[in-house]
Amino acid sequence: MRAVRSTPPGVTVVDVDAPSGPGEMVTIRSAGICASDFKYIEFGCTMLLGHELAGVTEDGTAVAVEALFGCGECEQCRAGQVNLCALGPTALGVTSDGGMAEYFAAPASALVPLPDGLAATDACLVEPASVAWHACRIAGAGPDLRVAVIGGGAIGLLAAASAQRMGAAEVSIEVRHPHQQAVAERIGATETSGHYDVVIEAAGTESALHRATEVARPGGTMAVLGVFPPGVTWPQHQCFLKELRTVPSLGYCRHSGGRDFDDAAAMLAADPELVDALITHRFPIDDAAEAFRVAADRSSGALRVVLEP
Repeated sequence: MRAVRSTPPGVTVVDVDAPSGPGEMVTIRSAGICASDFKYIEFGCTMLLGHELAGVTEDGTAVAVEALFGCGECEQCRAGQVNLCALGPTALGVTSDGGMAEYFAAPASALVPLPDGLAATDACLVEPASVAWHACRIAGAGPDLRVAVIGGGAIGLLAAASAQRMGAAEVSIEVRHPHQQAVAERIGATETSGHYDVVIEAAGTESALHRATEVARPGGTMAVLGVFPPGVTWPQHQCFLKELRTVPSLGYCRHSGGRDFDDAAAMLAADPELVDALITHRFPIDDAAEAFRVAADRSSGALRVVLEP
């Protein structure tokens, strides 16, 4: 089968054997390119890439694929918190081969049937939407609260949409690029003004982290989606003066009310315009190198670039 391998400093489309191990076979219909894929390449990863995946099982069921697997046996996994697995979660595309390929074999527990209204060709968005939903959920976004998002990439925009679906009284977002602003306006997110009950840091930069603490109200909550190196300057003094509750957010999991993936899929199915706005480019798998070039080019207007094997 055709697959996309990280070959620093870029990617290469390669021929590899189709999966033959345990798991359910999924014919991949869409695989999204995420900013973290570029980080994996930068760090020297040589795995098959791909963690934003959707496709069709052998029985014809359209599914999205959870990209974090736990051991299934530890206390955290039994509680549904596969992202906090005591043995360390398996992360597609970085600790094991990903699914940016024609086929992928996934554990049955990682397959999430798609709701009506969400096609497998669009459902690679469920994974990043779940990341955004999880952050908003654990930060407590909800009715009567003002929510701000710092960062206008796809996950930031999905966080704004998630907060809206959770019933936030007002959702604002700070973006850098005109194409991001256009989508923010399209989904009804306003520009930031004043202080907010909940702030979602979704840019992954030190400046965004400091900005998030600035717009949070005293006693508010800041959820941090960015993955920062140990040497980052953390805004501890500002957090201290505001008694700002800081919640790092790692991936997604199950919860008492269900599953982040199900919640995110339902949000996308209910808002086809959001899907259309976020998927800006599509390429066949053999054009993966060009797809990655476009995804890395801010001037291209890209939000989510999707490969269709």
